[in-house]
Amino acid sequence: MKIAVEGCMHGALDKVYDTIKYIENTRNIKIDLLLCYGDFQAVRNGKDMDSLNVAPKYREMKSFWIYYSGQEVAPVPTIFIGGNNEASNYLWELYYVGWAAPNIYFLGYAVVVKFGNIRINGLSGIYNARNYCLGWDTMKGHLIMTILSASLIMGTGNNLFAAKKHFEDPARNSWKQTCCSAAQKTQTIVLVLAHLHCKFTALVEHEEGGRVTKFLALDKCLPGRKFLQVVDIDLI
Repeated sequence: MKIAVEGCMHGALDKVYDTIKYIENTRNIKIDLLLCYGDFQAVRNGKDMDSLNVAPKYREMKSFWIYYSGQEVAPVPTIFIGGNNEASNYLWELYYVGWAAPNIYFLGYAVVVKFGNIRINGLSGIYNARNYCLGWDTMKGHLIMTILSASLIMGTGNNLFAAKKHFEDPARNSWKQTCCSAAQKTQTIVLVLAHLHCKFTALVEHEEGGRVTKFLALDKCLPGRKFLQVVDIDLI
């Protein structure tokens, strides 16, 4: 199965779908699924714009509303999780998962789904050290949770820290406590996240001779950025 993985969407669905069409045409392949890992920005209308968690000067309708209204249909099945820059007005309506638009599915707060024989674990939000230890009642009203970052907590992040120096302190300290046990227990085949706004890859071996997790972080959807990659998953 060929899965296109995309970093921070920032509402640019039309550009991402155009990129997928270009890849399909130039490589003569068919993409089976698109996974979007945060900052999807599902803005349907002006009211949703008011809830978009970005500075007012950056608020734009972008292209999600075209697919929500049915004027166009997503050309490839699309699954997404939430980030920290979302139109939470709409995503709270889909807290327990649901169809955000025809052929576009939101994984909600934290859900496991199957697509074919592929199991997909989704966890919306970003890691926030100040909020992480708060009780859920205290956090009510905020779509902020942890995104796993196995490569950083396994000590393979030196190249990333060279490019993004401000990531090192949280990665070496707080992120380790929150991500290590989950990454080791699930031992997932592919682990993907966004938010870092850069491309970063790593192989995480959980034990000598044991299962290896392929880790991938991607950039946001902008010209010249590495925001999309096609991953081949062998069906069992």
